[in-house]
Amino acid sequence: MTAAPATLQQQLEGLLQERSIRRGDFVLASGQRSSYYIDCRLTTMSAQGQVVIGALGLEAIRARGWAPDTIGGLTMGADPVAYAVAAASAQRPPIIDAFSVRKEAKTHGTGRLIEGNFREGARVVVVEDVITSGGSALQAIAAVKGAGGIVLGVLAIVDREQGGREKLEAEGIEVVVLTTASKLGLKAQ
Repeated sequence: MTAAPATLQQQLEGLLQERSIRRGDFVLASGQRSSYYIDCRLTTMSAQGQVVIGALGLEAIRARGWAPDTIGGLTMGADPVAYAVAAASAQRPPIIDAFSVRKEAKTHGTGRLIEGNFREGARVVVVEDVITSGGSALQAIAAVKGAGGIVLGVLAIVDREQGGREKLEAEGIEVVVLTTASKLGLKAQ
């Protein structure tokens, strides 16, 4: 008997387990200490991760009823996720373009804080690879709103379940996550 092929959700969680989870003593971007680190980029920047995340992310956005013009977030964690969803949308229109939010505006050239396919009035989904405190998503949201964008919500790959999602929702921001630390077998800290 042949085993059934893994679902996209199972593939995502398997890739995260195999590639992205590290155990040890880490200081997170939020300043919190943790006995594990989820380096989503090792999954989101892999060829297989791009295909899986693009399909799951696009499905999650559409299931929520969001109809964004573009998707992106704070570079660099959000970049591969946004690009994967944008590429997946080319196969399943309507097309969603992508953008990146710099940590600070360039001091040369156009001096932009937001690069890529973004314009004033654009309907936007903000991406976060891992939500811990919600700080990176809030920074990207502030940049998008400051440039005249309309934030529909946040799409995250992993919620560490440490209050970030709740913080975003308390600000009136809808959040969709593809998986959680608990589903990955990680203890909440």
